[in-house]
Amino acid sequence: MKVLVVGSGGREHAIAWALARSMKVEKVYVAPGNGGTEIEHKCTNVPIKAEAVERLAEFFISEGLDFAVVGPEGPLAAGIVDYFMERGLLCLGPTKKAAMLESSKAFAKEFMARHGIPTGRFQVFESAHHAMEFAKDLSFPVVIKADGLAGGKGVIIAKDEREARDTIEGMLDGRLFGEAGKRVVVEEYLQGQEASFIVITDGKEVIPLATSQDHKALEDGDKGPNTGGMGAYSPTKLITPQLFQEIQDKIIWPTIKGMEEEGAPYKGFLYAGLMIADGRPYVLEFNCRLGDPEAQPILLRFSSDFSELCLRAIKGELKGLEVQWDERHALGVVMASKGYPFKYQKGYEVKGLGEDPDYVKVFHAGTRREGNRILTDGGRVLCVTALGRDLWEAKERAYQRVKEITWEGCYYRSDIGDKGIR
Repeated sequence: MKVLVVGSGGREHAIAWALARSMKVEKVYVAPGNGGTEIEHKCTNVPIKAEAVERLAEFFISEGLDFAVVGPEGPLAAGIVDYFMERGLLCLGPTKKAAMLESSKAFAKEFMARHGIPTGRFQVFESAHHAMEFAKDLSFPVVIKADGLAGGKGVIIAKDEREARDTIEGMLDGRLFGEAGKRVVVEEYLQGQEASFIVITDGKEVIPLATSQDHKALEDGDKGPNTGGMGAYSPTKLITPQLFQEIQDKIIWPTIKGMEEEGAPYKGFLYAGLMIADGRPYVLEFNCRLGDPEAQPILLRFSSDFSELCLRAIKGELKGLEVQWDERHALGVVMASKGYPFKYQKGYEVKGLGEDPDYVKVFHAGTRREGNRILTDGGRVLCVTALGRDLWEAKERAYQRVKEITWEGCYYRSDIGDKGIR
């Protein structure tokens, strides 16, 4: 088979790598890809942007490809799956309407309220005055979200009234996130530990992926601004077998059934970002794709044929499929550019890359290849991921490799996985 992966980040490198491992897959095209996918075995970059839906479909047809896997949220929100389906092309992901679970925070929260899915108290606003009144009713800190897509950065935890007012006004007048912030969701701040619960579904059947835990904050100790994710590990003991079942029964299945009832059957990866508070799961957000950086440790542990999983999900044939997981733990550390998630420089040479042992995989995100050199080309540059007999060994192996890689201004957290080890 020949497969197309849409996107250019670390998640897309991990997807392409996982697909290329299949004996059934001859070639993986990545559009537009990055410096890592360009040199990955069986992979070829295609200079088409992820949002160029028509050009991607033309390429798919001209090359006689078998199916496509969409990595990032942008093309999903733009309706790439609808466009491909209309032309009889196989594409893994939710339709534009189903992808509103991620592309509109207001839709997602109101959907959860309609279907009794546990989440924090909230209201949706277009008026700064009314948003502030509700924020004060909740008591601080409060969570303020831009309604639309904001590259993983549209969530602000406001510690006090002044920060809440500045955030709400900055979102609503377009200064902070442009059109994405023209409506805001104000919701209560839930205290506990975050976990990621990701499944793949064909709209009828659900296969849960390995559990994982992300680290959103920029700095050690979960301090500093929120990012797209600074590291992740899998599995997490935070999700016990009992909690695993509760999440499926009270969150995942009501979501799949609710979307079908509302005329938007859901296919693809569904990511529930959870807060485990007092032993109960609450949904913080939905993503309509694999998480990044959760995909990297999860797929490093995936032992079955990833191409078969994706293809059967597209065709509605997940029933009866069993998947296998490496029993080892996996941990990924994101190496980022100085200044991320705000302003940062590009074009620095990444040094220290090379052959790795089979228990380590360096996934590229914001990189590009120039001759024989790999240069930085984004905020999150690499996700150095390792397997270990336990979480401690996975962390030791990942950080040992991290210390061998460098470029001017590289930055990473030093405490990824510590919560799980404690």
